[in-house]
Amino acid sequence: MSAVTIDMLETPAAVVDLGRVELNLQRAADYTKQHGLDLRPHVKTHKSPLIAAEQLRLGAVGLTCATPHEAEVMSQVGQDLLLAYPPVGPGRAARIARLAEQADVTVALDSERAIVDIAAAAREAGVLVGVYVELDLGMHRVGVPDVASAIALARRVIAEPSLEYRGIAFYPGHVREPVADQDAALQALGQALASAIDALTRADAAPRVVSGGSTPTLWRSHEIAGVTEIRPGTYVFNDRTTAAVGACERDDCALTVLATVVSTAVPGQAVIDAGTKALGREPMRGVEGEGFGALRDRPEVIVARMSEEHGILDLARTDWRPRVGDRVRVVPNHVCIVVHLNDLVYGVRGATVERSWRVEARGRGQREIASA
Repeated sequence: MSAVTIDMLETPAAVVDLGRVELNLQRAADYTKQHGLDLRPHVKTHKSPLIAAEQLRLGAVGLTCATPHEAEVMSQVGQDLLLAYPPVGPGRAARIARLAEQADVTVALDSERAIVDIAAAAREAGVLVGVYVELDLGMHRVGVPDVASAIALARRVIAEPSLEYRGIAFYPGHVREPVADQDAALQALGQALASAIDALTRADAAPRVVSGGSTPTLWRSHEIAGVTEIRPGTYVFNDRTTAAVGACERDDCALTVLATVVSTAVPGQAVIDAGTKALGREPMRGVEGEGFGALRDRPEVIVARMSEEHGILDLARTDWRPRVGDRVRVVPNHVCIVVHLNDLVYGVRGATVERSWRVEARGRGQREIASA
């Protein structure tokens, strides 16, 4: 059977440079080992048991998930799972508890309601579920805003026989400055974290695990005293934003969207067959940057506008004039969204398609309801 080449793929398509992924995974594994940190990568970026298995092989202590479906899929390859999302609601809690029958499951939460829901589900299933109490250290999304509330929740968890208090979690997603300019933000974060750990310890709720981390702060995680595990996700593929903040080099961006030029009828632009349903519509996050993606080989050419199936390439800054039928590869602003938009990902080495894999943890895994 003859080899499949990238030119043979129907577009738009999510294409991953396998060599770059391998380097990205190894670099993070080496960094955490060097600094004595546990790596619990977030699977929201790749949503693939295939890649999760490689992260575990390289030394990850477990996997982080955002949804019960992600956790259910990842239980194929990992038995230590963190659901970094409040387990609110009986349906979500019941799915998590069922998963705990076959895996070691921890949830992050910030409310008594979440404790009540997951404790009831765990009790009903006859399982033990671990808990991280989540702190807000600047992101202002989830997490209790004061240590007194964290202590109260920790004590509430400790009082529940079906739950086990394992530590605290936070997400430094508010730290969006370029890596070299993060000193002040990381210092403030470290001070707030140290104060919280001290107060919890004095209240007989010392956290065994202090879980934090993100891709923008990945390479400076060891500077945050007290952190024991980190949960980066985007680093596996990287994207235009990650490169812009200096958390990776542009050549480290492993996933691109392969697209075809379908029209050059309007002067000064070219239209590709990758619009919002291939690239998402997220702008650059935390840094200056135009457009919704840029060409891998011509970064001055950006996807300036989009509709559902059309992406408009702005040619004002280049002498390149594409022809209808030409192929391009777009580095997306936010790779996590792009993966979620695809059923299938193609892994390439050079021009050869070495393998493909399904995005197994895509969607919610909800059950259909039969008609009456």
